[in-house]
Amino acid sequence: MTDLEFFYTIEKSTSAEFKDRGSKFIAYTYPVQSVEEFKKCMEAIKKEHPKATHHCFAYRIGLDNNTYRVSDDGEPSGTAGKPILGQIDSKKLTNVLVVVVRYFGGTLLGVPGLINAYKSAAALALQVTPIVQKPIEVAYTLQFDYTQMNEVMMQVKQLNCTVLEKDMNLFCHLVIGIPKGRIDEAIYKFKEIRGVEIVVKNL
Repeated sequence: MTDLEFFYTIEKSTSAEFKDRGSKFIAYTYPVQSVEEFKKCMEAIKKEHPKATHHCFAYRIGLDNNTYRVSDDGEPSGTAGKPILGQIDSKKLTNVLVVVVRYFGGTLLGVPGLINAYKSAAALALQVTPIVQKPIEVAYTLQFDYTQMNEVMMQVKQLNCTVLEKDMNLFCHLVIGIPKGRIDEAIYKFKEIRGVEIVVKNL
């Protein structure tokens, strides 16, 4: 199996602390699936640490490598967000947010010192965060009669598909994520159930 059938992410939040010359850097990791989730995490952090000097972060979301953002939050440009993102990328993770909160200790660390502190805090937090491998899924729409529900749901379970949306009436509409490595098998199995329609969901 190629790596392209899987991606790596985290499922729970952790934190770690790094200190340098009186300044305290507390790093938090969060699993995030969307920009909305990221915003909620940032709100929570700012409430928890209202007196912190900086709330710097980086996140990467999705599998196309295009959805990411970094913030130095007032630190010199490139000293916080980029080193944090570098740690996420070094572990090849996605759907991950790392926030590093800084309490200034009175001594300026300079650009190399800041880069090292944010990088180290992010690295420590990611070291204590369990990393999980998940299958890359492709969304398909299934349509079937209510009487076939048990048969369909049994296959969904056996094929390790994720139910993304469901609308269960007399005529059922289900959107599922099928693991990339099992698409041919899944299409074959679902087509074997009489009257089930399966099509790729256009995103």
